[in-house]
Amino acid sequence: MAVILRPEIASLAPYRQGRPAAADAFKLSSNESPFPPLPAVLEAIAAAQVNRYPDGAATALRVRLAERIGVTIDEVHVGAGSVSILHQLVQAAAGAGDEVLYAWRSFEAYPGIVTVSGATSVTVPNLPDGRHDLDAMAAAITERTRAVVVCTPNNPTSTIVTGTEFEAFMTKVPETVLVILDEAYREFVTDPHAVEGIPLLEAYPNLVVLRTFSKAYGLAGLRVGYAVGPSYILDAARASMIALSVTEPAQRAAIAALDAEAQLLEQVETLVERRTAVRDGLAAQGWRIPEPQGNFVWLVTGEATAAAAEVFEEHGIVARVFAPEGIRISIGEEESVEKLLQAAAEVVATLRDSVGSAGLG
Repeated sequence: MAVILRPEIASLAPYRQGRPAAADAFKLSSNESPFPPLPAVLEAIAAAQVNRYPDGAATALRVRLAERIGVTIDEVHVGAGSVSILHQLVQAAAGAGDEVLYAWRSFEAYPGIVTVSGATSVTVPNLPDGRHDLDAMAAAITERTRAVVVCTPNNPTSTIVTGTEFEAFMTKVPETVLVILDEAYREFVTDPHAVEGIPLLEAYPNLVVLRTFSKAYGLAGLRVGYAVGPSYILDAARASMIALSVTEPAQRAAIAALDAEAQLLEQVETLVERRTAVRDGLAAQGWRIPEPQGNFVWLVTGEATAAAAEVFEEHGIVARVFAPEGIRISIGEEESVEKLLQAAAEVVATLRDSVGSAGLG
């Protein structure tokens, strides 16, 4: 006899992390920062008294964020990465018989989060250029919809939602439906038309914005993110979180990262320059890629995805593979750019017919 488990959970595949790379290869599979931690961040981590429990409310970090953003401390929530806060918000808003709506393809953790809550996922295909189809998403809202997730820049397509598009979308969403704007990669955005969620919070009382220290701030290994939104919604998220899940080293490191923000944003600028070089190099080879606004690019490789991934690995590039749709490649070390473009050129030369017109002109 075996223990009886919820069948939808037993059949749910666990989240699959980006693959590690060999010593002579580049790990471009997890959208991490390639830069080592700043000395001030390491000092902050070392100062943590790990024999004591952390501040479960992350008070010092929330105060710092609230002052910086211009909201009250109750309108800021800190979690073990923004994805953990997304878990909490969906748990708080949706259960059995309810629906959670999001675009697809988008962040691969979304389906599991919804399933664990007991709710049902409703997905809306992205537009051919990889962007969210917000009109279709608005049309898909029903009386059972409890939450909508909008990811911008979208993972894995690296495309943005514009401010105009988002505000038009919000006018169509009932005020009783929670809208979660996932902006994990916002610091990498250079498009002036892209939405920025935090300034819109006052206008839309059903909006919560997610941000993270994992990407631009280089703290992926410490797991710390935050949400900004109405206090009663964040109180519900706080009620559903695992107590003491944001460690003291993570809280101290996040504050140190905010202190060193200018230096970290210089690193972001460097990654944006590399992203431009990668984009231009791929375009010159004939690739049709969505305009990248995250710290990654998206190659539409279709039925050739697995074969193309093997070519990249042969060149020392470990990427994130989403067969049979495409390959997401993070912007990493400077030395990786040439190898990435060499591999992409070989895919063009050997797999053009298999990739198809969606990926190659």
